[in-house]
Amino acid sequence: MTAQAAIHRYQRDVALGRVLRALLLAGAGASVLVLPFVMKGFDSMVGLSVVFGLWLFFSFTSAKNSRILAPSPQLIATGQFEEAEQRIDQAMRAFSISRTAKLMGLHHLAVLRHKQRRWHDSISLCRAVLAQRLSALPGLERSTRLMLADSLLEVGDSRAAALAITPLRGQQLPLVDMLTLVQVELDVLSRLGAWDAVVAGLPGKVQLAELMPPQASARAQAALALAARKRGMNDWAVWLRKRVEVLADVGKLTEQRPVLIELWQA
Repeated sequence: MTAQAAIHRYQRDVALGRVLRALLLAGAGASVLVLPFVMKGFDSMVGLSVVFGLWLFFSFTSAKNSRILAPSPQLIATGQFEEAEQRIDQAMRAFSISRTAKLMGLHHLAVLRHKQRRWHDSISLCRAVLAQRLSALPGLERSTRLMLADSLLEVGDSRAAALAITPLRGQQLPLVDMLTLVQVELDVLSRLGAWDAVVAGLPGKVQLAELMPPQASARAQAALALAARKRGMNDWAVWLRKRVEVLADVGKLTEQRPVLIELWQA
């Protein structure tokens, strides 16, 4: 399923879900307040039972969609992209009265496209998720913003990436999200040449970088090393550069992040 098709299906199902909920509510109200007075012998309990039965049916389909989607994050994390795609496609094509169930399908598809390095699709899907009301789902908003920023960096839009993570600054974040935010921020700031901001709180950032996976840690520490070099902190620059060389292939690292090439130039 393409990103645009998934977004269109989500918007259509959400609109239809609103209409159905309004009709069910109207049906329940009419069964009690209107129909008993305009239809002789009408039993309001029968009407309410029908409405309740329909509500249970639609709730069951929503729960079924959630069960279909549930294994997707694990499948994506372990590289089983084809099976994850099938589950997401099945869940997105099936109707659900629950906005949250459909929203999670859209988010999982964004995660899948991000893992597949299909950056433009990931950007479109993340923006579609962030366009929704997410006040009741703060974790979803955080992860989507971080994923959007990372995808924007991959297509070279540093300023848009900076805007994407701006609402997260100053928030109390779980450690996993904090590490991702630091990684993305260092990437953004180094591309923008904001070296003073990169080296601000350097020891603390180094400690956080040590908790990241090896490749992410190497990128973060390389950005810190380059900033330290730019600001004349040569001891830090040399020490961090040596740590990067232990963690990652320098050729691949600089190919992914050309701004870091200067760190290994004479």
